[in-house]
Amino acid sequence: MRHLTITLGLLLLAIGSCGKKEEKISATASTEFMSCASSLPARFSATNTTDTISTSKTVSYDGMVKIPDGEFLMGASDDEGREDEYPQHRVKVNGFWMDATEVTNAQFEKFVKATGYVTTAEIKPDWQEIKKQLPPGTPKPDESVLVAASLVFVPSTTPVDLNNVAQWWSWTEGANWKHPSGPQSDIKGKENYPVVHISWDDANAYAKWAGKRLPTEAEWEFASRGGLVDKKYFWGNEAPEQGKSKANTWDGKFPYLNSAKDKFAGAAPVKSFTPNKYGLYDMAGNVWEWCSDWYTPEYYKQLSGSIANNPKGPSKSYDPMEPRVPKKVVRGGSFLCNASYCKGYRVTARMKSSPDTSLDHTGFRCVADIK
Repeated sequence: MRHLTITLGLLLLAIGSCGKKEEKISATASTEFMSCASSLPARFSATNTTDTISTSKTVSYDGMVKIPDGEFLMGASDDEGREDEYPQHRVKVNGFWMDATEVTNAQFEKFVKATGYVTTAEIKPDWQEIKKQLPPGTPKPDESVLVAASLVFVPSTTPVDLNNVAQWWSWTEGANWKHPSGPQSDIKGKENYPVVHISWDDANAYAKWAGKRLPTEAEWEFASRGGLVDKKYFWGNEAPEQGKSKANTWDGKFPYLNSAKDKFAGAAPVKSFTPNKYGLYDMAGNVWEWCSDWYTPEYYKQLSGSIANNPKGPSKSYDPMEPRVPKKVVRGGSFLCNASYCKGYRVTARMKSSPDTSLDHTGFRCVADIK
């Protein structure tokens, strides 16, 4: 197994294109080849908190879809699933409300104006917090790396080794939800695009303010399936590159050639593609979506053998590939997913990332209980 060295600044951040690797932190800051099921490693920890965010006493169901209660088989049944997608197991969920779309820039801006909230990507990393996730003796990176920043996707100009994510991710100072590509960019005219560079902490803060919550992983998969039974994608079994464009994914050869067959080279405005049978948009592609669950690779095995009633995930996270870094589940894939590299748009595909991770293709949607 070959190793390659990249900057510590990139190493500690979330690699969100579902790259064929797992970040393993060491004193030499090396990475190790792994499958597309690898984690999205931790971004620099920040000191954000939701303690000062007031919970809305009333929930607006505008823009939400009522999801019925029901039972379904969760997890993969074919040979395309990754190890943590098995075994397929029966799950029962209560009905709930779910945002029809990913939370948009306009919606998130309203939250920020109301609360003064500052996102993870806008906060300078705290080295004392970072050290808690690293092996003892890991050297402190240069101060030029310890800046408020986030990872921005930059396509390569030629074919590259897909095991070297440093060739298409750029640790960009000043990149955040207001400036998705860096300080010279903005979101003017993109009010209806999904908000990105959002950490789990940010998404949870918004949900709390709105009187909602993040979906459990079981709720997310149940809703994404839209009532279809044992299908690979929310629309059925036809591959996304065949026929009519069904979701915002990478068309062409990743990471250097995007034909934009689906009309979008990056994120797309919400509702740009046909919704699933429950009326939910972009449950595959566009941006990754945070779930409330902690991640462990063995969790499905714990649920098999009986009907799991509204499972909420394990009580704590454990990722054997990064045992020092707690992880939350992300679902749905993004505009960077391509069959040659990442099939995160599969309805059972699971990924994981630390709660302080933010990237330019990670967002979220909320749910609310039926009362």
